[in-house]
Amino acid sequence: MDVSPVSPVRRRIVLPLCTMIFLCLYMFYSCAGSCASLQGSAPSQQSGLLSQQPGLLSQQPGLLSQLLLRAEPRPSGEDTSISSFYSGSGSKKLPQAIIIGVKKGGTRALLEFLRVHPDIRAVGAEPHFFDRNYDKGLDWYRDLMPRTLDGQITMEKTPSYFVTKEAPARLSAMSKDAKLIVVVRDPVTRVISDYTQTLSKRPDIPTFESLTFKNRTTGLIDISWSAIQIGIYAKHLENWLQYFPMSQILFVSGERLITDPAGELGRVQDFLGLKRIITDKHFYFNKTKGFPCLKKAEGSSKPHCLGKTKGRTHPNIDPKVVQRLREFYRPFNMKFYQMTGHDFGWD
Repeated sequence: MDVSPVSPVRRRIVLPLCTMIFLCLYMFYSCAGSCASLQGSAPSQQSGLLSQQPGLLSQQPGLLSQLLLRAEPRPSGEDTSISSFYSGSGSKKLPQAIIIGVKKGGTRALLEFLRVHPDIRAVGAEPHFFDRNYDKGLDWYRDLMPRTLDGQITMEKTPSYFVTKEAPARLSAMSKDAKLIVVVRDPVTRVISDYTQTLSKRPDIPTFESLTFKNRTTGLIDISWSAIQIGIYAKHLENWLQYFPMSQILFVSGERLITDPAGELGRVQDFLGLKRIITDKHFYFNKTKGFPCLKKAEGSSKPHCLGKTKGRTHPNIDPKVVQRLREFYRPFNMKFYQMTGHDFGWD
């Protein structure tokens, strides 16, 4: 029988194809043999996930799963790309630094600015753990935190901590080494801002003047109004100094956070032991809002300003009422300056 010879063109196609099929079959059977030997190995030779889930291989896992199971467990603390992939990036830790106050001082602005730093990871919402949710426990609190890598700092901010009597002892019980940040602002401006926020939510509240005074004729200030109490910074600081040294507390000027955000952020980065990465180049001044905004927010390439609830226009307050408030706060401010060693220039 006459058999036509294979053409050179067909030979150039068939031979490489056969070679590839042979190699694929060889790799398949080699892998199958390795996996079979693993499945039949003694329990003492199996480790990690395999020893914890002995029935896993019998469920015919995919090739990737079998290859992962062959990997020996790494020493504690040693990170690999595979383990990072399965456990997520980093781990959740209790915060090492907390912005504890004050309400309407500029805490949200500070937190948003700090989140630009690659070594700071912060939870966005206020946890209110040390004032409202303490009974839920540290595990609940830790679970709220973002994952961090080694060398990164976990942060949160809840301004009401500064005025909560139980907060210093509770926070100290969690960590005596925690670093605390307090954003303070002229207490007169702060109380007006506080009232403005409440007024936007409850338009039917009494006037600012009626809430400020117990007796308008005598000029007696009503210190039972919480908005007034918050601004007595020296009183609240005394409570914190029973549990934390002054060296672990940084006071940020709410006014300078507006006029010189990079300067204040530099102080904060130094306090946290971080490289000064956040600088003037990160900010631009928004004339409409009247305060600085970020040129690029965390995880974004777009400019970012705080929301509409920030920078509200304050109502007109009788200058005599403002002057009486300044007189009321002056002695407390003087004491606060002495305690912190810094004159904030509110008088």
